[in-house]
Amino acid sequence: MMSENAARFGPVSWRRRALELAAIITSILLSFFLEDLRQENEEIEKKDELVQDLAIVVSEDLRQIEALRATLESSLSCIATLQDDIAARHENLGDLSALETLLCVEVGHSFFPQDGVYEQMVATGALELIDNNELKTQLLEVFTHLKDRNYATSTEIDSFNITFRNAVLTNFRIRFSYDSDDGVFYGSRKIEGLEFNYDYYMSNDFFGLLSQGSFYANMYLRQLSDISAGYHAVGELAQLELVGS
Repeated sequence: MMSENAARFGPVSWRRRALELAAIITSILLSFFLEDLRQENEEIEKKDELVQDLAIVVSEDLRQIEALRATLESSLSCIATLQDDIAARHENLGDLSALETLLCVEVGHSFFPQDGVYEQMVATGALELIDNNELKTQLLEVFTHLKDRNYATSTEIDSFNITFRNAVLTNFRIRFSYDSDDGVFYGSRKIEGLEFNYDYYMSNDFFGLLSQGSFYANMYLRQLSDISAGYHAVGELAQLELVGS
């Protein structure tokens, strides 16, 4: 009996049991490691998908910016035409042409960034998985600082645009039809009837409103240039991130 117990619990048996225990522990640790690796790979794949979505959003927003820039540049041209006509004592344009030119002044259009993908990256932790630190920095710049600047500027311009539109429609009697399907942003208008107010047209108040509209259009164009540069940087860095993944 003693010899059987000694054989059962002897050095060889304990070594075998120790090896079995080590194998079990190693298997458990390996399963944890493989599960962590699987989750990490899934998170990286999700991050890459969001970066791809981000690149698409950047392209779409850049097209929106270019359309908005074209609208503002057209508005500046119309303002210059009107102020030239005022300086010429309304000899350059007829009444209808002047009011059509006036209605083309659109300084109240704003840029609305599509920030849903960025917010999803923040919420899911994908932002922290981005390898390119410069991309992280640009994302924070575009979707926090520049976004806040855009909101503040747009709010100020919107307030001016309300004043501008009220002044125009109060001092000039204009009846127009509206085609909501035409135009890049909010449709187009066609004048159907008018009563031209020459005194107001030649007033300092009206000229000042035009000058203020020109100021806001130029200011927003500069801001859009900064936003556009940020978006271009994000687009290029996003492609580098995807290549490196």
